[in-house]
Amino acid sequence: MSAVGVGFIGVGVISDTYLENLASFPDVEVLILGDLDTERARSQAEKHGVPAHGTAQDVLDHPGVQVVVNLTIPAVHAEISSAAIAAGKHVWTEKPLGLDRESTSALLAAADEAGLRVGCAPDTVLGPGVQTAKREIAKGTIGRPLFAQTSMQWQGPEVFHPNPAFLFAKGAGPLLDIGPYYFTALVSLLGSVDKVAAMGLRAQEERRIQVGPDAGQTFPVETPSTISVLTQFEAGQTGTSLVSFDSPLARQGIVEIHGTEGSLVVPDPNMFEGRIAYVKPFESFGEAPPEQSWIEVPQEGVVVGRGMGLLDMVRAIAEDRPHVASGELGYHVLDVMLSAEESAASGEFVTVDSSVETVPPVPVDFDPFSATL
Repeated sequence: MSAVGVGFIGVGVISDTYLENLASFPDVEVLILGDLDTERARSQAEKHGVPAHGTAQDVLDHPGVQVVVNLTIPAVHAEISSAAIAAGKHVWTEKPLGLDRESTSALLAAADEAGLRVGCAPDTVLGPGVQTAKREIAKGTIGRPLFAQTSMQWQGPEVFHPNPAFLFAKGAGPLLDIGPYYFTALVSLLGSVDKVAAMGLRAQEERRIQVGPDAGQTFPVETPSTISVLTQFEAGQTGTSLVSFDSPLARQGIVEIHGTEGSLVVPDPNMFEGRIAYVKPFESFGEAPPEQSWIEVPQEGVVVGRGMGLLDMVRAIAEDRPHVASGELGYHVLDVMLSAEESAASGEFVTVDSSVETVPPVPVDFDPFSATL
């Protein structure tokens, strides 16, 4: 087979990383870039050597495009992905899959009816960091997993982003913007979530832009800027997760899995690699407990970056196997986060109606730079 044709809809800042990485994969070929701002599409096409550019409709109409990469704003993710499915294209979409259960479940149903695939970021869970940790859990290194802890906290994106208002609008906030990395990692490692409870707050009703031409201007905060989520997994484990844009103390990338035979540190799920290490319990027999000693786990696998999930999906289609960062996984993670929002508003536990099949692992010898098609 020849390389699979890919078209982009939306070519904002994140498109650079995708385009650079996809250019190194022999299995795929980017044929066209489309954007509301066609001049930006033209500029990105010239920068990355893509042969065509235009509007979103131009991408959908392109006969060589088999997969559409949806990098639009979250508010139109489901709409654009559904249009791509209707045009007979597979879809890879940035997170979240959508902003509500109705449109996203309709998207997955339409794709299933058409025999098409949907993949959803984050694909960081395919990186050697999370995958090495996943293999350690499967090997029984920490025994039976019991509970998880995650944390991402800092003072918020207005300190660097010139237009941060959308990150505090309904459908965003730290939960839907950053939460997908952490909850996707947890579901990949521990399985589906059964129910959640959450508490949230808005530290301020308005926030102030700190950089760029609009510095000093204020904007409304429409969603909790700090939220704490308690999760109960179907297999019985529990989890506690904090995501906050209100903390003067910057602390992120904390993912810990604690089991009957050890505690495992998992790399930052917003990254493709990082430190994996564990500690074992101490058996005293009357002695004073020693200082805990970390056991480092060598990371295995090739470090790539964004676009690896799309490549895995393309190869999975050819090999007739499930892909890792699936639309079903993206939907379940969205369902978990929407349930957390509902719990924070009601003060009650919320049952998560969806579930997802066991997330498949990435083989250690997965080589993105060697063509398989």
